Amino acid sequence: MKMILLTAFVTLAVAGSAPGQTTTGDDVEQEIRKLDLKEADAVLRGDFATVEQLWAPDYTVNNPFNQVVKASAGPIRTGALSYVSFVREIESVQLHGDTVIVMGRETVVPTTGSPDAGRTIRRRYTNIWMKREGRWRLTARHANNIQ
Repeated sequence: MKMILLTAFVTLAVAGSAPGQTTTGDDVEQEIRKLDLKEADAVLRGDFATVEQLWAPDYTVNNPFNQVVKASAGPIRTGALSYVSFVREIESVQLHGDTVIVMGRETVVPTTGSPDAGRTIRRRYTNIWMKREGRWRLTARHANNIQ
């Protein structure tokens, strides 16, 4: 009897820690929250190695300058826009299978040489993350300044 209980306990313990374990919605939400903040930090620091890991190759942005651009050729990536401060506050995370929608607000201060340099700008944003080839990638974004 003790052997049966021991075998059952070991089986359950191993199964509970198996590498193929399913992730919960809370796990995905926490991962996306971390990635969304990591992306803002990478943009602030001009860390394009990290940006390239997080942005999908076809990442498209509807930016506050009323332009729809491929991010790879947009003002952030080309260096035409950079920040001395970038604070992102996540307000909503919606999970839809392999797509996650993040909404919130941002407060940015562009650097000298960037449009609106030195001015504190508040804006609303929506980021769309999609799981592609096993990785979460930022795929689409809309940001607009609050007047």
